[in-house]
Amino acid sequence: MSETAATKPAFRESMQNRRCLIPADGFYEWAKIGKKEKQPYNFSMANDSIFAFAGLWDRWKDPDGKQILSCTILTTKPNPLVADIHDRMPAILRPDDYDLWLDPGITDPARIADLLAPFDAQLMKKYPVSTRVNSVKNDDAECAKAIDLADARSGQQMCPR
Repeated sequence: MSETAATKPAFRESMQNRRCLIPADGFYEWAKIGKKEKQPYNFSMANDSIFAFAGLWDRWKDPDGKQILSCTILTTKPNPLVADIHDRMPAILRPDDYDLWLDPGITDPARIADLLAPFDAQLMKKYPVSTRVNSVKNDDAECAKAIDLADARSGQQMCPR
């Protein structure tokens, strides 16, 4: 999506004037196992630091005239760490690039396009997590804890280690 955000009508103006940082400490992707099963993985920084996705925000009105604030996370090609699980990944910005991404004086998206490259895989880690993450009712730190895949696949409940 980051490759076309500057030209797509839904994102073009936001790409020029409404860029933002979306802080995170990780994100999830699901690996297919067989025909129906999927194993969730957490992707985060190798040093466990907070990071920021490249985001866009907008303000618009719904059909009833109510003002809505919304945002989106831009995606890019996957780095080698993500590629074996998914064909896209969120565009993660380096901390040194935050000011450039947010600079309101930059309205030409071509000047910041290089910031949306896949993040350095050597600075990241991935690990399997419990399928608890599959339910919105589970919104706690346990969702991001690593699990032992051997225990999980042997039929035991996927318990964090």
